[in-house]
Order: sequence, then structure tokens, then C-alpha cells
Amino acid sequence: MTTTAEHRSDRSVKGTRTSAYARPRVVGIKTEVSLITGGQVRYVNLDSAASTPPLVKVRQAVDDFLPWYSSVHRGAGYKSRLSTHLYEHARDAVMRFVGTTPKTHVVVFVRNTTEALNLLAHRTLLEDDELILTTKMEHHSNLLPWFRKKHEIVQLTEDGRIDMADLEQRLYQHEGKVKLITISAASNVTGLVNDVHQVARLAHAHGAKIAVDAAQLTPHRRISMGAYGTADSIDIVAFSGHKLYSPYGAGALVVPATLFADGDPMLVGGGTACLVTSSGIKWATGPDLEEAGSPNVLGVVAMAAALEELMRFGMERVAEHERELTRYAIQRLQGVPGLTLRGPAWESVLAGEEDRLGVFCFTMEGQSYGKVAAVLANEWGVGVRSGCFCAHLYVAHLLGISEEDASEARERLLTGLPVELPGMVRASLGLANSKDDIDRLASGLMAIARGEIRAQYAHNEHGDLEPVGDKHAFEAHGMSFLA
Repeated sequence: MTTTAEHRSDRSVKGTRTSAYARPRVVGIKTEVSLITGGQVRYVNLDSAASTPPLVKVRQAVDDFLPWYSSVHRGAGYKSRLSTHLYEHARDAVMRFVGTTPKTHVVVFVRNTTEALNLLAHRTLLEDDELILTTKMEHHSNLLPWFRKKHEIVQLTEDGRIDMADLEQRLYQHEGKVKLITISAASNVTGLVNDVHQVARLAHAHGAKIAVDAAQLTPHRRISMGAYGTADSIDIVAFSGHKLYSPYGAGALVVPATLFADGDPMLVGGGTACLVTSSGIKWATGPDLEEAGSPNVLGVVAMAAALEELMRFGMERVAEHERELTRYAIQRLQGVPGLTLRGPAWESVLAGEEDRLGVFCFTMEGQSYGKVAAVLANEWGVGVRSGCFCAHLYVAHLLGISEEDASEARERLLTGLPVELPGMVRASLGLANSKDDIDRLASGLMAIARGEIRAQYAHNEHGDLEPVGDKHAFEAHGMSFLA
């Protein structure tokens, strides 16, 4: 049953927040879901760190464009020319959003940050004595591509920050041989915002370039690459549309124009060659070289619409809204018995001394992370995420798991033995969230802490926890979209 407090909370979301009507609207904020205990409740989405629903303006932009959609480049028809214009105009929107210029950089459209960083790794050629530096904080998208090359992993401080002393020591140790430092602008686990411009100064002082995985930062904070060639400028940026209110399958890699001036593309096919003869190939240049085949024009138009809307509203206003919610969430979560917020202490955020994204990872005494997430979903209508968040090295560090224990777990997995992987619960904020959402989360967690769990839970065939006897109403609902 939906409690009176929940009903009151859901009503208040409609009109009590002074900034509610000024913020860009998000699709699906009034969607209701069924609870295992009966009744329906407004769905609370606290999983923005994984992906975001589209902005209403983005959905409208897609709907408006669909009648005019056509394949881009080389088409003589009006629709093709219009589609090409919008597709190429989107590169300008990306550059304005990250604060760079076509005089120095090019924008390559990709599916997501993962593809962008794999492309960058493919294009980063090393001499025998050169290497890459990445960090133990990284999402797998900015870690695994570099495992295929000579690399070193910068360590963390005990509380989970990047160890800048270790980074600097490695730069001196490999003086002039570090070709690239690749680092997250913000953590998808702890919400830490790294000073990438400080890292840029170190990188450039030692002859290296810096690449920034901005997937987690771009929906929440302003990013500026800076004037290319200056001491603290960012050389390369990658981000995904699906994390900034445009889940239509497009992302961007912004790189110095000279990096993609020539060389072999990662994917080959239509559009990547200027001329093909039986005796050889003349490759295209610039972004065309890396955008093989028919591109995701709809996704690119949608992403550009999201960027334009965020820039219109102002990223500082986005940040202020989320800072207020972050402080409120810290206070509410710290009041839940047996709950431990992971990562560096949050007191500095409450005191206004540190800016951190609204990404909260926690564990609860006596409860598995999977069960906490399942109870919140099925009994409270709150969507969170649980596990290791594609950041195994970082999560292991935060949970104090030794290298020996991690290696033992890997060996068990390789031999087919069962392994109970450690993990946490993650709640993350976005533009659509309000204090009411945080109140619902806190109420659910307080109930769990008191042992007030209303259903029995068991693993399904996919290994996910779900209520025993659940008739999979969501599956029936999902099938309605295919009818």
C-alpha cells in the first residue's frame, strides 16, 4: 500500500519547489509503477548516473525532425540536404558545450563514451618506450581499452581520491615517455569531481596529452576544454548523449584536428574513403574517416537538442539545483541506522568546501546490496542501482578488498566456481529529482533498517532478486509496446 506520507510527498512535487517550473522538463516524471504490496506510486528515478530519460524538448526535436529524416552526405534531395545540415550543425553545438573551436578540434560522432575511448585507444600509437597513464578510479570504459597497450595505473589515497603525488612521481619516472594521461572528470561511484585542469598542467609539463572521460560530469557541471595549447587546456574529451537527457544512441569524441588528420580508421566502410581502386585506397580525412557507414542522424540531432537546452538553461543553474539536493540527501542518508556512505567523507560537501556530484554509494549493515535495491524498487517504487557499477578496481578499493582476495575471486570465476561479488547500492540525482524523491528513498531505507521488508525475495534465472510470487507485471506491460 502507498502510505499517506507517500501520497503527500507525491502531491507536493507538483507545486512547492520554486525552481520546478524553470528547470528543463524531463519525460516520464509522472509515470506510476505498481508496488508488490498493492497500489501504484509515482516512480522515483534515482539512477541518473547510469542513464537519463530524454528532456521534453529533446523528444520534441526528434518528433519534429522525423518527417524530414534522410541519409546524410552526398544526397541531392531536400531532405538529405536538411539532414546533413542538422548533422553537421550538431558538431558546432558539441564544441560550444565543451568550450572549444573547429579551428583546433574536430568532433567525431560515436555511439557512446565507451566507443569514443576505444577509438581513442585505437588511434593512440605508442613507441616501444612510451606508455599510457590511467587511474584506479576509472569506469571500465576508460580502463579496459588501455589494458591492450602499455600502461600504468595511478593509485588512490586511502579515502578514494586520485593520488596526485603518485601521478607526479610516475611522470618524473617516465620523463617524456608518457604519451597520454586519461582520467575521469567525475566519478560514477563517489561523485568526486577531479581537477582535470590541474592534471592537464602536469601532463603538459611532462610532454603528455590529457584525455578526459566526461560522461559523468557533462550532465551536471560546466566543462571547458580551454584554449588549445595552453598549460591547463584539455586535449581530448569524450561523453555520451544517454547520460545527458538524450538516450538516442549518440556520443561524441572531441580531439585535436591533427590527431585524425590521417591514419587507418578503426572501422572501415562507406564514407571512410575518398577513392577505392583495385590497387589501393585513398582514405578520407577528419571526422569522416571515423564515421563509417550510415550514421545515427536521429541520435546526433537529439544530442544537439539536449546540449542546446542545457546551455540555454545554464549549467550553473543545473549545478545549483543538484548541489541543494546533494546536501539534503547527505543529511537524510546519514540518519539511516546501519547505513555507511562510501568514499571520501561528505562533511566537506555539507560545509560548502567541496563540490561533488549527487552520486551516493552505500552499504547497509546486515543487508545485501542486491536486496536493498530490490526492496526499494518493489516496495517503494524507487529505482537505484547495485553492484560494482563497471568500476571494479575502485569499488574494491572503497570496500577495502585486498589484491589477494580479488585475485582469488578471479581464479574462482575462471574455474567456474560460484563467487559472491562485493558491491554497493548507488542512488544518483538528475534534473528531474526533488527533495520528495530523497524523502521516499530515506523512508524506504529506514524501513529496511528496521527490518520492515514486506515480501520474500529470491534470485530469478538471470540472477536478479525479485519478490517470490511476482507475476512479472512489468513483462506484461513491456509486451504491450510490441503489440
